[in-house]
Amino acid sequence: MEDHQLSLQNKVAIITGAASGIGKAAALRLAKAGAAIGLLDLKEEKAEKVKEEIIQLGGKAFIVDVDLSDPKRVENGINEVVSEFGRLDIVFANAGINGVVTPIEDFSPEDWDHTLSTNLKSTFLTVKYSIPHLKKNGGSIIITSSINGNRKFSGIGMSAYSSSKAGQMAFGKMAALELSTYKIRVNIICPGAIETNIGENTHPDQEKLKKVQIPVEYPEGSHPLEDAPGKPEQVANLIHFLASDASSHISGSEIYIDGAETLL
Repeated sequence: MEDHQLSLQNKVAIITGAASGIGKAAALRLAKAGAAIGLLDLKEEKAEKVKEEIIQLGGKAFIVDVDLSDPKRVENGINEVVSEFGRLDIVFANAGINGVVTPIEDFSPEDWDHTLSTNLKSTFLTVKYSIPHLKKNGGSIIITSSINGNRKFSGIGMSAYSSSKAGQMAFGKMAALELSTYKIRVNIICPGAIETNIGENTHPDQEKLKKVQIPVEYPEGSHPLEDAPGKPEQVANLIHFLASDASSHISGSEIYIDGAETLL
């Protein structure tokens, strides 16, 4: 693969959930490849640190404080990035939470809505308000789904999370076909266990989960390829590939990055 195909020089990327984990790793990876980065996140303090790292690399970054469930703030945030850098080429819809983990009968409608809104609605809003800008030159949209919701269903208590992730998969494929008219590619990544801080937003109700728990045990461990969870940087390499011209004929694909975890 030639280096020029992987170059993102003069490109502009928006990353949601950019302050930590996969979002942060992707921001640094795309910045190293030459892209200017719009960092969309609620946690401005953490985003500031990511921005500083990008600048130290010789890159450009711009922070927008956005509540991704608020349509007006998402639209304004994306417009601010385009106003700052003059264009938009890459959208990484990555923000998400695990949310409440509890049996279906104990799930409150409010907790269900919060997870679906944070994960699925935010993806829709991010893509929707990016389209007018991406249409000008074509581009690449990458959505962070998960192995949960399309290849793994043993995460007892995670019905809202899995539903949101399955929804992202369907939405991404619908968008891939619809937006092909404008030379906009859409792909969906499905990470397995990755070392991130998403657990900070996880609230398992262990006592209630006991009544529906189905044990799933792999005597030799559950990470066949590397005997450990993946790293955000490994996912960032995939994001870079999908954002670049090296993947110019790939759209509507789900790509699993789980070290063969879900083949057990």
